[in-house]
Amino acid sequence: MKTTKATKNLKLKKMQTRFWFGFLVLFLMTSCHQNSAFDRYTSVDNIWDKNQIISYNFVIGDTLKNQNLFIKIRTSEDYKYSNLFLIIDLEYPNGKIEKDTLEYTMALPNGAMLGRGLMSIKEHKLWYKGHTTPFVFSEAGEYTITINHAMRAFDEVSGISALEGVLDVGFCIEELE
Repeated sequence: MKTTKATKNLKLKKMQTRFWFGFLVLFLMTSCHQNSAFDRYTSVDNIWDKNQIISYNFVIGDTLKNQNLFIKIRTSEDYKYSNLFLIIDLEYPNGKIEKDTLEYTMALPNGAMLGRGLMSIKEHKLWYKGHTTPFVFSEAGEYTITINHAMRAFDEVSGISALEGVLDVGFCIEELE
């Protein structure tokens, strides 16, 4: 069977489209993380035990730079709650500990999960510090952040011991220009 000029042109256009799509994906992947000063994830394998505390150590050298701090959560379709309660401790180099109990909305009222991602895995980038005014670290040195879930079922006093549907828990610091 002979290949016609129209068939060759169609194949060429498909190859060009694939090339530009690949280039765009590569560009977006590299440009999205250029301003990240710290970005880590810890896998919890679809069940986050209430006694499993996620901890990250990081060093801050610049006490003048504006920063945004985020908690990052990846969930699967097994996550069945519309919100998420977290207890976050930020330990400063001088030993001071700042403790926050935060609630995040994870789903719309109709049950549709918020976050970015296709299909059954969603990434939730949740504001920790900097969302109203840029955050500036007050001291140079080593900091420690710990993250623990504080979820409980409706009308239950004790917490949920195994929070299903959480794949990864992370922390990110983004420097502002």
